[in-house]
Amino acid sequence: MANNKSAPLNDAVIVALSQLVDDAQPERRDPSHYDLESLISRHGLTAGDPKSQGQTVGKAKRVRATLSWAYGNSEESGGQFVYGLVSLIQGLGGFRESSSNFVGEEAILNCVAVFDAEGFELSSDGHLRPKVLDTLAGVALTEALKSYVRRAAKGAEDAALLTGTGKDLLEAIAAHVVQQKFGGYSTQSNFPTLLGQAYAALGLATPQDQPQPGEGPEKRVERAMFELACSVNALRNKQGTGHGRPWLPTVSDSQARMAVETMGVIGERLLAVLGGAR
Repeated sequence: MANNKSAPLNDAVIVALSQLVDDAQPERRDPSHYDLESLISRHGLTAGDPKSQGQTVGKAKRVRATLSWAYGNSEESGGQFVYGLVSLIQGLGGFRESSSNFVGEEAILNCVAVFDAEGFELSSDGHLRPKVLDTLAGVALTEALKSYVRRAAKGAEDAALLTGTGKDLLEAIAAHVVQQKFGGYSTQSNFPTLLGQAYAALGLATPQDQPQPGEGPEKRVERAMFELACSVNALRNKQGTGHGRPWLPTVSDSQARMAVETMGVIGERLLAVLGGAR
């Protein structure tokens, strides 16, 4: 069974990762083609592997082609492959300068930069993990939350519960909005109260705000989004430490994906209004 740990997948990640296995070198460097084939097969991406189609390609092109296919056809599996490839390269000594498999400082720095833009940290020794959001504030936190929103909108379940916090995505965004607008928030507030404060700070309509004559249909949408956000939050498994599946046991996989995508849509709107959009 494939490791379910996932990482971001986009064009920049694809290019940067392919540089980690660049085989245009005078001496052979692992991972081998066999290593890549095993990883590709484990994550169900054989259909995107050019070697499985009979093509003769180098390792960098193989990784790039496979991940490009995954990006358009199976992004969740592609994200798991990304995480697995980084771990494989780390295990082979690719991030250790003294190793014969060292991938090079420039290739590592490129990967650090592209993962940073997606809310992930890649350490110099090859550990890839989501940023601990409790250590961020202001613009840095806004950008990190946006990266989670992008992943949530695509159904990435690991974007639902945030690393280093006890909050789910919408709760973290609501807290951030209130912090930015009012300078602080009560950690004792329940989710509907916190979201209501964020809505008030952004000038959005909640179900408690009676419709006004002549108001636009967007106000009805804002009220509906509030109710939907509260409903999705109620599906969350608030027991435990935040590791593992973030949903109640009764929530099916399709319901969980719908909930994560909903978080992405609502979270994107809140952050857009915080940034000045209407």
